[in-house]
Amino acid sequence: MKTIDLNCDIGESFGAWKMGADAEVMALVSSANIACGFHAGDGATIRQTIELALEHGVAIGAHPGLPDLQGFGRRAMRISPQEMYDLVLYQAGALQTFARVAGAPLHHVKCHGALYNTAAGDEALADALARAVGDLDGDVMLYALAGSTMAEVAHRRGLRVVAEGFADRGYRDDGTLAPRGTPEAMIEDETRAVTQALSMVREGRVISVTGRPVTVAPDTLCLHGDQPGAVSFARALRAAFSASGIEVDAP
Repeated sequence: MKTIDLNCDIGESFGAWKMGADAEVMALVSSANIACGFHAGDGATIRQTIELALEHGVAIGAHPGLPDLQGFGRRAMRISPQEMYDLVLYQAGALQTFARVAGAPLHHVKCHGALYNTAAGDEALADALARAVGDLDGDVMLYALAGSTMAEVAHRRGLRVVAEGFADRGYRDDGTLAPRGTPEAMIEDETRAVTQALSMVREGRVISVTGRPVTVAPDTLCLHGDQPGAVSFARALRAAFSASGIEVDAP
């Protein structure tokens, strides 16, 4: 039986501002990427989301982002490798402490938004990210874009790397994600997204935005908890995996 991890970006509420159906989504995923306060989230939300993850037996991950609350961490920002290291260690270290107090280990780190996309193709930033993850306590894994420079560099650093794919994002011919705001960047049709997910898990490939087959063989698939219909999408993915004999579990 094939196994796939279903991860979700979650815990992205902040103060009185609420985002996502965290309780409903958490019951359907196997690992959670919890916002660390820079692009979204705050201390209370981190604590509550960790408690929710433990209640459902979901692996706890840190989701560090750029310091950009207004832009939700999705706006490009020029940073140095040292800044990358500091951003990741600061945020993931804080979340790791919340997890430890709750009696749980930090399972993984997955960068958010523009921080993720920048590090995916930049060797120096990817190396700084890998160093930061390696300097955390325990055997913390890195979730990295399948086939990316980020994944390659982290492997060289000796990290446990979990290759990530996206069911609801369009891919370019080189295996990178089509930038948000460009045609076909977001797949909003649930049936099409489920079909793409099954293709990645069973065949290790997707069809790019230009119609070409691209190799993408993920260990984990991302679900964006902030998107409308996230709960319905998660249920559809779980039903499709079950029907195809694919088990959902954290690595």
